[in-house]
Amino acid sequence: MSKIHAAITAVHGYAPEYVLTNQELETMVDTNDEWITSRTGIKERRIQKGEGLATSDMAVPAVEGLLKKRGISAEEIDLIIFCTTTPDMPFPATANILADKIGAKNAWGYDLQAACSGFIFGLATGAQFIESGKHTKVLVVGGDKMSSIINYEDRATCIIFGDGCGAALLEPNTEGLGIVDSILRSDGSGRQFLHQKAGGSLKPASHETVDAKEHFAYQEGQAVFKFAVTNMADVAAEVMEKNNLTADDIAWLIPHQANKRIIDATANRTGVTSDKVIVNIERYGNTTNGTIPLCLWEWEDKFKKGDNIILAAFGGGFTWGSIYLKWAY
Repeated sequence: MSKIHAAITAVHGYAPEYVLTNQELETMVDTNDEWITSRTGIKERRIQKGEGLATSDMAVPAVEGLLKKRGISAEEIDLIIFCTTTPDMPFPATANILADKIGAKNAWGYDLQAACSGFIFGLATGAQFIESGKHTKVLVVGGDKMSSIINYEDRATCIIFGDGCGAALLEPNTEGLGIVDSILRSDGSGRQFLHQKAGGSLKPASHETVDAKEHFAYQEGQAVFKFAVTNMADVAAEVMEKNNLTADDIAWLIPHQANKRIIDATANRTGVTSDKVIVNIERYGNTTNGTIPLCLWEWEDKFKKGDNIILAAFGGGFTWGSIYLKWAY
């Protein structure tokens, strides 16, 4: 019997309408367009505006677009893995909320939290359910409403993050297409450099934590940058070496969109030329779990069946990883 691979058979994304430009940020914090662009590569980011809107509300149009594209109903989905750092609520899982909103009555689901590496971890996890033969349609969603945990008085973080969501459908493939290999890593000692201090069981919400602005993302930029540049680049190179791939074999490199300099370092480490590196950070900023699926969605029409694609990410915690996949359609 042919080996079953988990292949991506459809992708779709959603970005909110409101555009927060560098020029607008100049009116909010002590920064300027040149400083932001030269250090991050970001020109603008999308922000989800409106009362009562959460991360799942960005996932709904992303998933509905995917289902329409694939020509299937939500009731055909077996499993939803929702990769997010900004769930609608501490519980229930945003995956369950999404299932209710789209009518995925036959799906079970859960949230996966690995910061910016979440979507890669989610794909690798979803692939196991497909490869086991127990599931045939696994929906992996990556999305974050980062504006909900960003302090717009903190110029170290407010310039970086944006809101957005993307989704990918995994189905069985016996042609050798789909997810071929993955390398996933984590190191919890990195938590001191990138975290949200309050709101968990360690430091539950109180008047003191709110007044101290401890419910926002905290980042020590230089330390995170140093770890990310090395580890994201190394793991992408490692998955290529493990599968005997050279830069010439790679059709596309899709790195997590955290910082243009980290993206460039990953491309340099793997030897992949800039024309094969997918970058949209200038328009969306860092949407955390949303960056890679948004890239897949925007470049979908350029992918060809059989293309070798490398995904790579690095996130808070620290987490990092890379996936080698062969495009299936």
